[in-house]
Amino acid sequence: MSGTKRPIRVLLVDDQLLVLASFAMLVESAADMAVVGQATGGAQAVEMARSSLPDVVVMDVRMPGLDGIEATRLIAADESLHSVKVLVLTTYDTDDYVVDALRAGASGFLVKDTRPADLLSAIRTVAAGDALLSPGPTARLIARVLSGPSLAPTARIPTKGTEKLTERERQVLALVARGLNNTDAAAALGLSPLTTKTHVSRIMGKLGARDRAQLVIIAYESGLVVPGTAQARP
Repeated sequence: MSGTKRPIRVLLVDDQLLVLASFAMLVESAADMAVVGQATGGAQAVEMARSSLPDVVVMDVRMPGLDGIEATRLIAADESLHSVKVLVLTTYDTDDYVVDALRAGASGFLVKDTRPADLLSAIRTVAAGDALLSPGPTARLIARVLSGPSLAPTARIPTKGTEKLTERERQVLALVARGLNNTDAAAALGLSPLTTKTHVSRIMGKLGARDRAQLVIIAYESGLVVPGTAQARP
């Protein structure tokens, strides 16, 4: 039927078979989703991403062999997989992996003990092209990890170029760093959502960021936004 919307194609990756089976049952229970593959390791995940072209890869971080971070990096770097989004699953005791995953190209992350409904919602959010960076605990977690002394510098994401932004763009970026979506950021600045979306697109172009998740990293690591405040420096 022409009016039928194509289901969200999901590739699941986890080295624990019981977890993998549980996630598969959950995703298949959603009328708007379909599991197109199940991988038990990073190398297999990359191979299956190339063969099945999923909309979203739900990726575990800690796996033997090629881990979820490296698998995410390979997927994000593959031009043939430019439309594939990666949603990383982690745990609160592995905070450093969160930023590494975002740097590698993940569009968002969730903790593994999240509620089933939240996982499905996260898949829909990432599939729609939005980064899963909601206000509150997620943004604070990113800020805390970024400001931590154990974080090694990286060259994977550009941190220069924020001086090219206009004052309005800096304000928009600060709100993106807080995890606000276009509608909420527009309301905060007295703009229309369409205008805000245009600003975000221009910011991404000026900074060379591939998605909103990378904008958050750039905002903090460039010093434009102070960790813990998400306010733009003047």
